[in-house]
This record gives sequence, C-alpha cells and structure tokens, in this order.
Amino acid sequence: MAERRGGARPRDSVDGFLGQWADLRSDLDLEAMGAVGRLLRLTRLVDKEVSGYFAEHGMERWEFDVLATLRRSARPLTPKELAASVMVSSAALTNRIDRLDARGLVAREAVPGDRRSLHISLTAAGRERVDSTVEGHVRNERRMLADLDAADCEELNRLLRTLLITLEGDR
Repeated sequence: MAERRGGARPRDSVDGFLGQWADLRSDLDLEAMGAVGRLLRLTRLVDKEVSGYFAEHGMERWEFDVLATLRRSARPLTPKELAASVMVSSAALTNRIDRLDARGLVAREAVPGDRRSLHISLTAAGRERVDSTVEGHVRNERRMLADLDAADCEELNRLLRTLLITLEGDR
C-alpha cells in the first residue's frame, strides 16, 4: 500500500477536482464523486496497460476476451452465449468471430438437428494462442496491483464485487 508521508494522505489526480468542487459546493457528496471519478480514471489507465500488453503480443484485447471465454468454457458456446459473456452485440460478435475464423483461431460448427444454430469453439491454434498469452496477462495484472498487499487486494475485490452486484442488479 502507498506509504503515508508525515501522516498526510497521498493525493491523486482526482483530489484536485474534488477540492475545487468542495470550495464551490460544500453540499455535494464528494465521496461518491471521488469514488466514481477514480473508477473511471482507473478504467482508462488499466485499459491502456492491458491493451499495451496484448499489442506487444500481436493481439487486441477483444481477441483475448473471445478466446479466453471459449477457453474457460467447458463446451462450445452459441453466439448468443458468447456475446453475453463478452458483453457485445450480436453484430459485433459476428464480425469478431469472422475475423478469428479467418485466422484459424475459432471454428463454427452446426448444431446437429438444428440447421439455424451454431456452436463456436477454439481450434488448436486458438487454444495455443490464448494459453501462450494468459500467464503474461496475469503477471501484468499483478504488476499493476504491486503496491497492494494480499489483504488490500482481497478488500478491493470485496468492495468492487459489492458494487458490481449492485449495478448489475439495476439492469
């Protein structure tokens, strides 16, 4: 965890705009504004780090998302199941599957007895691609959280899980 110097709490980039709002509007709930502001800023920074890792390995983040989802699955997935898991529209997923299929990383298989349904699965090349990338991806994520000890990571996960459950329940 970041060390406090002289008892003062370290300041981040969000503290500046919170201070400005506090000077203007002391009636605002700045704790909520600070938390959401930090989540948004962290999302951008983490996305940049994760995307950078994948770019170094000749892959886009969406490619890993699709390949990793198929790898984690115990069975081939329907396009609807896959779209729900990677949180994209069916049109976006079709485009992504087309691109991965053209590179030999996934296969489309007709569902026996249902000519309108498909299953998407990893090819051997797709499995190798995701397996060769996932360990470094996990190390990169650990590097981003290096200033947090195990208890801090556990608490962060607990808080984020609570918030995610709340927000997903609002859908």
